[in-house]
Amino acid sequence: MDFALPEELRMLRDTVARFVREELIPHEPLVLKRESERGYSDTPPLPPELEAGLLARAKALGLWGIDVPGEYGGQNLGALAKCIVLEQLKHSIVPFVLPPDSPNLYLLQHTCRGEQIAKYLIPYARGEKKSCIAITEPGAGSDVAGIKTRAERSKGRWILNGNKVFISNARRADFMIVIAVTDPAKGKKGGMTAFLVDQGTPGVSVPSSFPTIVGEYHPYAVYFDNVELGDEQVLGEVGQAFIPLQNRLGVRRMEIATRSLGLAARCLALMIEHANQRVTFGERLAERQAVQWWVADSYQELEMARLLTYRLAWKLDRGVNDFRRDASMAKVQATEMVSRVVDRAMQVHGGMGMTKALPLEYISRVTRVYRITEGPSEIHRWTIARDLLRNGLPDEW
Repeated sequence: MDFALPEELRMLRDTVARFVREELIPHEPLVLKRESERGYSDTPPLPPELEAGLLARAKALGLWGIDVPGEYGGQNLGALAKCIVLEQLKHSIVPFVLPPDSPNLYLLQHTCRGEQIAKYLIPYARGEKKSCIAITEPGAGSDVAGIKTRAERSKGRWILNGNKVFISNARRADFMIVIAVTDPAKGKKGGMTAFLVDQGTPGVSVPSSFPTIVGEYHPYAVYFDNVELGDEQVLGEVGQAFIPLQNRLGVRRMEIATRSLGLAARCLALMIEHANQRVTFGERLAERQAVQWWVADSYQELEMARLLTYRLAWKLDRGVNDFRRDASMAKVQATEMVSRVVDRAMQVHGGMGMTKALPLEYISRVTRVYRITEGPSEIHRWTIARDLLRNGLPDEW
């Protein structure tokens, strides 16, 4: 058992860390200003022209297609490499994402067939197209079985009707992956199908949005009114969307855990720096036992969450197909850990920790979202317990 990162991954980590210091962190004041001024609008905190420049510089450094298979033009470095990159990127609050987004890449490369590979998968893998996934509905959040959006056959076509809520990037995506019910009698086990829906398809509208606790997340409502789709728009097998969808959600949960690691590391670094500099009542904060315990607990909790998350990525790289329990564990532990760490960091900084002079209050809002999106902690604890109670402890125990 070797816990050391291979040399190529350490070099990749150092390259991304330098990119974050030189290219992202200097733009944090702008992000904080735009985020605080945008109000109810969906103006992105990171200006599009600035994002384009950052993408170009990242590509020049070789930070492109990290986990994309070689046959699609990527580096094929795997899930652990992508986790390491994402963790370093989240040492900054700048909402910068290297294409492609791994969860939809994972889903597309396991389900695209025929002409879909050239039309959707390859452009997406190259960062030439953006996507979003439309799952959540007013009555179906964590309970995917509650989906009501229907796709029915009529004259050799699929007719899609329904509405989705909390869909990220719906107005900016070139295509959507839409989950709909095609056989109500079978439900999630044989009755749910994924469809590829291009932006601008007649009958698709994005009429409203949901301003949230933090500007980085501004999801939308999407409506489907008699949207006609051909069989070539079916992603995967008819009725068999549930299992690929669960694995796709597992990849997203791993990413959320990884983001939590990066943000927690930034908070801990700020906490240590301030504790060593700030003097109150004749002593540095670093001499106070309460502060020492906050630092010690934060470091330990961060290390434990990192081991869980890296192990999950390691399993994906070895072809493990069912990683739902591991993904739930990583997400619960990492998202709850970062909430504790940022709270301690804000406490150490006192009044300044509440201001926009530091990134801490922004991090506190972003990480609060993490405990809800892709399934709240309570659902994941239920999933873990249900799995153990049904199947017992793992064999390696």
